[in-house]
Order: sequence, then C-alpha cells, then structure tokens
Amino acid sequence: MSKTVRCTVENRQRVRRAARALRETVPTVLVETTPPVRSEHDAWTLDAVLRETEGIPPEVLRELALAGLTLQPTPTQAKHQHVVATA
Repeated sequence: MSKTVRCTVENRQRVRRAARALRETVPTVLVETTPPVRSEHDAWTLDAVLRETEGIPPEVLRELALAGLTLQPTPTQAKHQHVVATA
C-alpha cells in the first residue's frame, strides 16, 4: 500500500472515530464526515453542529485533540455551535 493511500485511510479512520465520539459525548444536531474530494478543506473533514451551546465545550476539544484533528474557523450560527475539524 502506498504512503498516500495509507495516510488517507488513517485520516478517514481518525475523522470517523472522532465523529462517533462526539455523537456519544455531547448533544449534537448533526455530525458528518466528508472525504477530501468533497471537502472545501481538501482533507478528511468532520462537520458537527452542537445543540444549544456557546463556544466549543472542552470535551469536544478533547476528542478532536485525541484524534489529532485540526480545528477550522467557522462562523457562529444562532443557538448552535458549528465545529469543523480536518485530518
């Protein structure tokens, strides 16, 4: 397996693992994963909308850090916190 394929597989697994952890850890409206070819960030991307929170809760930041994901800047939305992270 080439290094590029291995990195892609590892990144996909990291993003999916973090998405699963967020669904289990915090109240979410939506959690999606997007492959690099469909992501505006050109990387495996986790996109989550958290229910009724101001700012990003520490447990979300912890899960993103454990997965080795990079938090991307996102605009705030009424009543919900939008979180985007990439592998």
